[in-house]
Amino acid sequence: MAGPAAEKLKKSAAASQADGGPDAPFLAAIGAEVRRHRAKRGMTRRQLAQASKTSERYLAQIEGGAGNPSVSVLRGIARALDLTAAALLPDGSARPAAFGHVLDLLAQVPEKELPALVKDIEARVARAEYADRGRRIALVGLRGAGKSTLGRMLAQHLGWPFVELDRLVEEDYGASIPDLMEMAGTATFRRHERSALGRVIAAHEAAIITTAGGIVADPETFALLLRRTHTVWIKARPEEHMSRVMAQGDFRPMAENRQAMADLVAILDARRADYARAEAEVDSSGEAVEQSFAKLLCAVAAWIRP
Repeated sequence: MAGPAAEKLKKSAAASQADGGPDAPFLAAIGAEVRRHRAKRGMTRRQLAQASKTSERYLAQIEGGAGNPSVSVLRGIARALDLTAAALLPDGSARPAAFGHVLDLLAQVPEKELPALVKDIEARVARAEYADRGRRIALVGLRGAGKSTLGRMLAQHLGWPFVELDRLVEEDYGASIPDLMEMAGTATFRRHERSALGRVIAAHEAAIITTAGGIVADPETFALLLRRTHTVWIKARPEEHMSRVMAQGDFRPMAENRQAMADLVAILDARRADYARAEAEVDSSGEAVEQSFAKLLCAVAAWIRP
């Protein structure tokens, strides 16, 4: 359909949404999913618009629940996020009745008890799957938390190999991570990242591994990391993340973005639940490196014994 008729239909749909039509909650939920997955990957709206070949203005409407994307537009956005289109739909996958019952039961659990319950469920699900983690320790978290600095210090202290997954991917691909993403896309980078992690696990019974902050965006890779390494979330306050990244001269993915701090907070919020799945946490906020390192040593003490 093209021409005046199509434009009239588009305006009608927009008006229906603005008036709170029957599809409003569904479209708002799609927008929320797009926004959440974009933030989780650390992408700006402009970057997602370019990668999905969607106008930035229309993408803003979709994220705000005011846009009614076609199947092709939704598929383009999903591909840019390395997802299936169904993953962006609030009710895109069928679940057995028991799943709904579990959700009903969870709704009755006091919020303060949920973290412990999550740990219990993860332990039950993973009991038969957990392979030997050896003495592999992986540091996860947002860029600027201090993963590389603390990881290198820990490796030197223990005399273990120190592996930065990003550097390994760059060696494999023969280009920097920004160049790889620009030329081949985020999905290609994530495949290289998963392959590199698999090789590190196979080659080292004991190692200190640092990961890109966005490793949580690939469920398969992050699940592998959780199964085969002991993980520590290195965290800091958003303003400290920002100042450290700027001090390093690396402003990805906030380059040329006036809403840098807002984007960083959104990224952290979108990833927080995944980072929290780590076995331990070390908060480096407002501390000298030596203080954070001492906390890290305490956190990993049980894992470094022969």
